[in-house]
Amino acid sequence: MTEEKMRFEAEVSRLLDIVVHSLYSNKDIFLRELISNASDACDKLRYEAIAKPELLAGDAEFKVRLLTDNVRNVLTIADNGIGMNKEDLIDNLGTIANSGTAKFLDAVSKSDNPKDVDLIGQFGVGFYSAFMVASQVDVVSRKAGEDQAWKWSSDGKGEYTIAETEMEGRGTQITLHLTDEFKEFTEEYRLRHIVKTYSDHIGIPVVLMKADGDETLNEASALWTRPKSDVTDEQYKEFYKHNSHAFDDPWKTIHYQAEGAIEYTGLLYLPTMRPFDLYDPQRKGHLKLYVRKVFITEGADELLPPWLRFVSGVVDSQDLPLNVSREMLQHNPVLTKIKNGLTKKVLSELETAAKKDSEGFEKFWENFGAVVKEGLYEDQSNRARILKIAKFRSTKGDGWTTLAEYVERMKEGQKAIYYISGEDIDALKRSPQLEGFAAKGIEVLLLTDPVDEFWMPSVGQFEEKDFKSVTRGGADLNDVKADDKDDSKDAKKDDAASDASLDALIASIKIALGTGVKDVRESDRLTSSACCLIADETGMDLRMERLMKQHNRVDEISPRILEINPKHSLIKKLSDVAIKDAKAPILNDAALLLLDQARILEGEALPDPVSFARRLDLIMEKGLGA
Repeated sequence: MTEEKMRFEAEVSRLLDIVVHSLYSNKDIFLRELISNASDACDKLRYEAIAKPELLAGDAEFKVRLLTDNVRNVLTIADNGIGMNKEDLIDNLGTIANSGTAKFLDAVSKSDNPKDVDLIGQFGVGFYSAFMVASQVDVVSRKAGEDQAWKWSSDGKGEYTIAETEMEGRGTQITLHLTDEFKEFTEEYRLRHIVKTYSDHIGIPVVLMKADGDETLNEASALWTRPKSDVTDEQYKEFYKHNSHAFDDPWKTIHYQAEGAIEYTGLLYLPTMRPFDLYDPQRKGHLKLYVRKVFITEGADELLPPWLRFVSGVVDSQDLPLNVSREMLQHNPVLTKIKNGLTKKVLSELETAAKKDSEGFEKFWENFGAVVKEGLYEDQSNRARILKIAKFRSTKGDGWTTLAEYVERMKEGQKAIYYISGEDIDALKRSPQLEGFAAKGIEVLLLTDPVDEFWMPSVGQFEEKDFKSVTRGGADLNDVKADDKDDSKDAKKDDAASDASLDALIASIKIALGTGVKDVRESDRLTSSACCLIADETGMDLRMERLMKQHNRVDEISPRILEINPKHSLIKKLSDVAIKDAKAPILNDAALLLLDQARILEGEALPDPVSFARRLDLIMEKGLGA
């Protein structure tokens, strides 16, 4: 037998180091992970055998077996599932294909307390938890339908070996050579307790092999088929962790049976914590489809819309054929009805939580609100329900608000729901575009999720109130009654540059900036800043255009409108210069500096930083000279 030695992928080595030395505070977890993997292997073979019954080869009774040897300090976990060949062993145990794992490793390495980041199972790599308790792990496996068996061995220190071997029957046997510290895991009472605590929900028997007769340690019935009254909260939680490969507790558990024209059972979970790979295009969901308790597929996109991709659990249909294929799922009318039913059930749960558990719902929204809002432009049939539960930050305070609450607070004369979007909420609060709205006491929604740029234009209204970006023209602030009774239009004029001098300055700035701007005009939205950039009323929102440019959807950012504040001391002084000498050299440099200043406030890169620095030096030098 020729033994081949290989090195772990770099990420696996990092992962092993974290697992062994700092990640798990509860060492029992390793057995849960290995039993869970064994159960999954049996589920996969059960599905493959629908089309190829010969794969079962007279061994159709699935089970997970535990064998102990307390003399040699060895524990073996064996299954008769789908098994692995050489390529599978290398792919599954020597490398990590999930791209989210790198994010996980970074998060753990930066954490002050790695045990707070107990999420390793989300990436399907719970197998490595075996090295917490074992000095060596041997895996012997034979894939269903193949004759050759393979042995994988490692001490978890950077290398592993793989070689041909002999094995009777199919499946996988994982043998742990336990360290003296963990000899307890060969004791019957210890294994009995762990299986009952963490793996009672497994749908196949977990059997302890004993000299005086084998003992089944778990309930061995599909948890979702049991009446809700017979399932404890702990059992629900453990099934969630098994099914989702998660380590948080579920925020909400939805267990129900749909009866009528279409019959199915749903056991759905809404998580507490956001997975690291929630936005990874290659992420596989954790919603499993069963047909009459036979596993069909995992991550079935046909069961829930993408904007609910964080939901995990099980759906068991009575009406689908057992031999249903992935291609058939995509166009199956039964699946469409199940999908609609599941979506409505989840939305109903969220609506109830929003009313009765506002604190819990807000924590949920912080983690998953950006994903749910994808439904506002993807799912028109449920748009109205999503809008009613959606939460937003605003200039009203530090808390969350709903659109209905915003509308109730709208000012007299206010006709639109105003919003501003950007990457950072603190930067948004300081945006000069908000100054006029703040002066009038007008609330503005602060949007920081990229998805906001896409659903806002497609939705357009809420309760017949238009959504309007404050970074566009046409804000109509003069129609809104101000909180300050003395803040009249005439009072503003008294403290502003004269019309003639302001017109002269605007003309000079237009000449200086040329095609660099679409227009230059007086602003009624600025109170303390000298200038700002806005989009035309019919143009694209500023942030939306930047996003389009980043993704190469537009070639160049279109010229903006530069608004100047006639009450600002700088603008008044420049206006005085312009009315006396429209060709004064200072006006050209000042115009370019004003435009660059407005760009900086928008978070945009300057097209010519060197020229900006030179002009700034010149202006400062002249100021010091004066």
